[in-house]
Amino acid sequence: MKQSRRNFLSQAGLAGIGISFAGALSACSRHNAAQTLNLYTWDTYIGKHTLPDFEKATGSKVNISLFANNDELFAKLRDGNQGYDIIVPSNDFVERLHQAGSLIDLDHAKIPNLANIDDKFLTPPFDPGRKVSVPYTWIVTGIGYRKSKVDGVPDSWKWVLDSDRYKGRIGLLAEASELFEISAKYLGLPANTADAATIARIQAMLLKQKPNVSVFHDDNGQDLLLAGDIDLVIEYNGDIAQVMREDKDLDFVVPREGGILASDSLCIPKGAPNPDLAHAFINFVLDAHNGAHISETIRYPTPNKAALALMPAEYRNNPVIFPPAAVLAHCEYSHYQGQAIQSAYEQAMTRVRAG
Repeated sequence: MKQSRRNFLSQAGLAGIGISFAGALSACSRHNAAQTLNLYTWDTYIGKHTLPDFEKATGSKVNISLFANNDELFAKLRDGNQGYDIIVPSNDFVERLHQAGSLIDLDHAKIPNLANIDDKFLTPPFDPGRKVSVPYTWIVTGIGYRKSKVDGVPDSWKWVLDSDRYKGRIGLLAEASELFEISAKYLGLPANTADAATIARIQAMLLKQKPNVSVFHDDNGQDLLLAGDIDLVIEYNGDIAQVMREDKDLDFVVPREGGILASDSLCIPKGAPNPDLAHAFINFVLDAHNGAHISETIRYPTPNKAALALMPAEYRNNPVIFPPAAVLAHCEYSHYQGQAIQSAYEQAMTRVRAG
């Protein structure tokens, strides 16, 4: 029986240790709030033993709740922090949350393990000097696929965005900005092109492609691929690397037009009940051994040079986890371009989903 990611977390030992998925924050009342860390993150995005190890090391309790995409995370924080201590947004949403005044400045003196991070990840354009974010992973978006069901390597976005060749067997991302950025790459435009004519052109292409699409997925494309529900899916390299360990018929490719690069970060939202405990958690995660354990579990590329040095060659030399430089040269980072453009993406995506 193929396991869902929820089952993965349960089997990994994260169930039954004070962690709940629905209504996690309501559990805080049963524990001393000063000793409870409320983590809001992606599914399958933590080491099997990270949270119980942190609880043991600090005498704290960890509650975890999950979001499906950055849009959901932003919506949850739009009207104020609902009790979270740590959130894990992607780079463009770090920009967006920071501009909205939703993140606190980090105290680097409380995060000595920041020294373990590779220098190239410490001065990103979306957060120079890492004032409000600490790098957790970096990511490449591409196509996960089932080799026995696809003719050759689907090395162009065409096969998921602009063709009926795999009708009914395609999964697309539900997150508006990234899907539109990928579509712009396919059309030979910069990912962050955001003029009205380009958005309208992409909307028309996606509406035409919609009858061929099985699902617009929320961070579970690898599960659908693993289960055999679809044969091609736009997904993140780490998610596909996870399921490739279970099914050797699966693979991943960054299309020749280039993919989207991202960096997920640990941030402390404004109004966090336990900012000192949040700093302690960030420092714990950045420890070399703890970071290596997380990377071994989640299979995403790590920006932690000390953790990377502890990883086996099977991880360090894996081209799905670390695509070659020639491939990455065609990829671009997303940038937050302001609320007007974000709204235009979201409105166009709503029309696509409803059309």
